[in-house]
Amino acid sequence: MTRRTGLIDNAVDTLRQRITSGQWAVGTRIPPEPALAELLGVGRNTVREAVQSLVHAGLLARRQGSGTYVLSTSELAVTMGRQIADARQRDVVEVRRSLEVEAARLAARRRTGTDVTTLERLREQRAVAYAGGDLDEMVSTDLALHLAIARAARNPVLLSLYESLIDAISENIRFNFERPALGDAGHDDLVAAIVAGDEETAMTEVETYLSALVGRG
Repeated sequence: MTRRTGLIDNAVDTLRQRITSGQWAVGTRIPPEPALAELLGVGRNTVREAVQSLVHAGLLARRQGSGTYVLSTSELAVTMGRQIADARQRDVVEVRRSLEVEAARLAARRRTGTDVTTLERLREQRAVAYAGGDLDEMVSTDLALHLAIARAARNPVLLSLYESLIDAISENIRFNFERPALGDAGHDDLVAAIVAGDEETAMTEVETYLSALVGRG
C-alpha cells in the first residue's frame, strides 16, 4: 500500500464513520472540500477521491450546483435500495404507509421541543419549495420532512428501515409531484397534529394522503 492509498483509505474510513454513526444524517449536506481537507489533515485531491469512493458505495450523492449529501447511513441499506429500485410505485406507497403511519403516531407521542422546531422549519421550507414549483427542491424538502418525522419517532429500527428505502421513497415522492397535485394541506395538518401530540389525527393524516396515492402507482 502506498502512502497516498493509505491516506485515501483513512479519509474514507473517517468519513464513513461520521455517516454510519448518524453524525451526518441522511439528507445532510456534508462540508465542502476545503473544510474536509482541514478536518482530515489531507489535501483536497485526497478528499475528492475519498468522497468519490463513498459516492460509488451509495452513501453520498453529488447534486449539481448544490453540494454533496448523505444518501444513506448503511451500505446494507444501499444494497436493499438497489434491489427494490424497480419496484412498482404502488408497492412503495404501501410500504411507506405501514412505516409512516406508525412514525407519525410515535412522533406525536415522543417529539421533543427540538423536534417541534425542526418540523415547523421543514414544513415552511417545503411550503416555499411547493409554491416555487422547483421539482428538485419539492422532492428534497418533502423527503427531509418525512425523515424528520421518522427521527422524532425515536425508534431506531423504524428509522433504519425507513432509511434503507430512502432511494425508493425519494423516487416515489418525485413520481407523485410529477403527476397532478392532490393538494398540500395534509402536511400542514400532519405537522400540526404531531406538534400538538395528537396521535390519532397524525395517523389519520398520513393514512389519508398515502391512501390517495395507492391507486396512482
